[in-house]
Amino acid sequence: MGAITNDWLRVIGDEFHENYYTELYKFVKHEYNHYLVFPKTEDIFNAFHLTPLEKVKVVILGQDPYHNHGQAHGLCFSVKPEVEIPPSLVNIYQELKDDLGCKIPNNGYLVKWAEQGVLLLNTVLTVRAHQANSHQGKGWERFTDAVIQAVNKQDRPIVFILWGRPAQLKKSMFNNPKHLILEAPHPSPFSAGRGFFGSRPFSKTNQFLEKHGLEPIDWQIEDI
Repeated sequence: MGAITNDWLRVIGDEFHENYYTELYKFVKHEYNHYLVFPKTEDIFNAFHLTPLEKVKVVILGQDPYHNHGQAHGLCFSVKPEVEIPPSLVNIYQELKDDLGCKIPNNGYLVKWAEQGVLLLNTVLTVRAHQANSHQGKGWERFTDAVIQAVNKQDRPIVFILWGRPAQLKKSMFNNPKHLILEAPHPSPFSAGRGFFGSRPFSKTNQFLEKHGLEPIDWQIEDI
């Protein structure tokens, strides 16, 4: 399943030795051996590789990976450059344009955000092809809860962006007064019109970061 080798290992490394993770590992290995599963095994922990804990400024919580061919690569809401932009990300880009005036790019590859300190974290890190939520309840949630708790304990200002009910159910885990929590409906076409549009998460995030003397995020994704 790949491995985490940077500073994340110091704070969540114990999870790999827990009984639940042993069972999760067996399940995921069996799934990859017998079914088509996304993302590729080497991409499962990309969010951690691209955004070391010490660099985290913002956390965006997703649910589980995209489940169609070629989409998922380990970052929530992001797809590989050659893949059609999914509807939720189309709406994220529209809000970004309305909020900060960013140009809507021709791709959905969000690595630029991750490299600036935006942890793009799904609460479940794998999925069987064409079966949304098929790996829920197998142990990933416990693992990513440990990740969320590790970020919450950081003694510095961090923004948590919670879109939709599944993400907002994690709100009780954030008890550090230094952090900012931004909530809005999910950017899915089914809910974006109920308050996601107009929520201005990107400008609010940058205002908070600048207020605390931190470099704002350059949210503009360039064309490829």
